[in-house]
Amino acid sequence: MGLTLALNTARASLAATSNQIAVSARNVAGAGDPGYSRKIAALVGTGNGGVVVSITRATDAALYARTLSANAASARGEALLDGLTDLARTVGDTTDPTSPAARFAGFEAALQAAANQPDSTELARAAIDSAKALAGSLNDAAGAVHAARARTDAGIADSVARINDLLGQFERANAAVTRGLALGADATDALDDRDRILTALSQEVGVTAIAREGGDVALYTDGGVPLFDRGARKVTFSATTTFAAGTTGAAVVIDGVPVTGANSPMPLASGRLAGLAAFRDEAAPAYEAQLDAMANGLIAAFAETDAIAPNGGPRAGLFTNGASALLPDGSAAGRLGLAGRIAINAAVDPDRGGNVALLRTGGMNGTDYRDLAAGTDAAYAGRLRALVSGLTATRSFDASLGLGTSLSLADFAEGSAGWIEDLRKDASETASYQKTLLSRANEALSNVAGVNGDDETALTLQLERSYTASAKLISVVNDLLKTLLDAVR
Repeated sequence: MGLTLALNTARASLAATSNQIAVSARNVAGAGDPGYSRKIAALVGTGNGGVVVSITRATDAALYARTLSANAASARGEALLDGLTDLARTVGDTTDPTSPAARFAGFEAALQAAANQPDSTELARAAIDSAKALAGSLNDAAGAVHAARARTDAGIADSVARINDLLGQFERANAAVTRGLALGADATDALDDRDRILTALSQEVGVTAIAREGGDVALYTDGGVPLFDRGARKVTFSATTTFAAGTTGAAVVIDGVPVTGANSPMPLASGRLAGLAAFRDEAAPAYEAQLDAMANGLIAAFAETDAIAPNGGPRAGLFTNGASALLPDGSAAGRLGLAGRIAINAAVDPDRGGNVALLRTGGMNGTDYRDLAAGTDAAYAGRLRALVSGLTATRSFDASLGLGTSLSLADFAEGSAGWIEDLRKDASETASYQKTLLSRANEALSNVAGVNGDDETALTLQLERSYTASAKLISVVNDLLKTLLDAVR
């Protein structure tokens, strides 16, 4: 009985060590995979002198939750920064001669030159061309905002599609984990797969994982909306085909609850989706409102008044609200998208058969709107100087625009360019900080759950020695049994 017991013990040790070596080999193979967690093969006694190998994985729930949070925050910062960088590069650089701020300065200089030589048709034509370039820069800037919002809206649609796909993958991975644990099988690889999917999901939306009995997990957004609870919840979004003036992008809805937009009761705080929504619904519309305020100020500054009774009311002069010569009426329809519609009055545009001389005499809306004072000034210098004064005068602006309430149009344009750049700079610093936090969290988690090649090599050598010892013991028992049998014969 002693030799039989020794043989059985050696065979059990040999099998257990073989399993431990196999697990160590899995660790070495997975060392280069950031989603792989180190597997631990522990020996567990069966109660009758035997042992079995129980495989678990190295993990830290708190560190992993912190990594998910950092991943979502970093993704939000990157998405917002990308949008602001695109916008700042396109329309927000004051050193770019085609930017609205630079066009304001150029138009002021051209108008001042025409006022200094009011009898020069060439200088008047240059002032009109400069005004046309200014209106065009506002049109382009507004177009760039709309295009950026459209790209972002498409990005939101892509993110929603990816979230739904990942939730479907998570449902299958979660089922594999619970089934494996219920059967007492090795579920560590299934747990790794589920964590990989959860990490990818956290890049799209801030997510909190709640562990449940039997290895089951429920997922909620960082705003508290269920994403997965015994099954994946539907995420829906209707993409906006065209971002016309005043268009409000549709909200992303999870499990029937809007999670983006001003009316969301449980808004997302992190994740790529949150960053895209913040740019589309907050930063871009705010900049567009500033552009509209510039256009409105230009139209008002160059408006003409009816000099002959009955008074027909003020009308747009050099700058018009698109094809209309009427001033913006202050209604929502009049304000929205004004920067995208502002144009030069056809009556003074030589490219459309207009009369350049109307710049210095007035009357772009008919003879009733001609500047009567200009007729007493043989050179018409007085009206041109008044136009310069109107352009450079301090005007009142809505405080909600965030640039101050009393500025000249040129200062407002420069302030707007500085505003978008400050926003981009803040987003860049925040994104850099979040990336650093994510790097530190990943490093800390890797130290706990990652594979160290040197440690695995040392463990493998130790297990090989144990394997050799068990094999040697079997060989000795075999020799003893052979000797015993030979003696019996």
